[in-house]
Amino acid sequence: MTTQKYFPHVNGKMFAENVSLSDIAKQVGTPFYCYSNTAISQNYKDYQQAFSVALVDQEALICYAVKANGNQAVLSTLAKLGSGADVVSEGEIRRARSAGIPANKIVYSGVAKIESEIEYAINEGIFQFNVESEPELELISKVATLLNTTAAIAFRINPDVCAQTHEKISTGKAENKFGVPISKARLAYKQAASLPGIKVQGVDVHIGSQLTQLAPFEEAYKRIAQLVLDLKEDGHDISVIDIGGGLGITYNDEVLPSKQEYAAVAKAQLAQLNCKIVV
Repeated sequence: MTTQKYFPHVNGKMFAENVSLSDIAKQVGTPFYCYSNTAISQNYKDYQQAFSVALVDQEALICYAVKANGNQAVLSTLAKLGSGADVVSEGEIRRARSAGIPANKIVYSGVAKIESEIEYAINEGIFQFNVESEPELELISKVATLLNTTAAIAFRINPDVCAQTHEKISTGKAENKFGVPISKARLAYKQAASLPGIKVQGVDVHIGSQLTQLAPFEEAYKRIAQLVLDLKEDGHDISVIDIGGGLGITYNDEVLPSKQEYAAVAKAQLAQLNCKIVV
């Protein structure tokens, strides 16, 4: 997506699609936020098409990260297109549900889940918890057991891969302190399988934001693929791989990989595992 396409300058004036921002300002005052429905919709459709073509025999779920922008009009636009949601709080679950995103398309990520939020998410029937640590796993087990149900989980795995992006938005190196180190993953899954109220179903990875090269994705997915094989060998029924996100946008003069190229990397490394892919 280029800004010029959806927010062009015409005769010295900036437009949102075909609407003058100056005219909007006269009606509503400033400051205001203006979003392009067409831009949001087209980007979602581009991801959906890229992954449906690359993973023709597998299911792919495209989830919007609500923390990026929780505007209800934005969420409603995506809900109508069939999008899922990646959330990090009860409030974001409520926003997504209010916008029309089904609970079974909601993935609950984030490092600060508390007991009441976990209970709310389980009662809503969300698709999956992306678990950041063993203590969080134990809390989810406790809540699910008290509710006499099970919670589907995936561990967020830190693959120790450099994202080659800004150090402040890199989350996949060992020193970044996100997720379970890949070296300890099999032990973490063994613990999960032993706990009541827990359904082990997936593996999650997210190495950072604003990635402008595909090599870090390729390396991370390669390591995750081997882990999935190891986990299956250990007896775990892994059916979901959440591959995170992070494909960059143009701020200056970055040359970005296409969504089709991104999906092709996921296909090359993960398709043989026959798992549902969450993006």
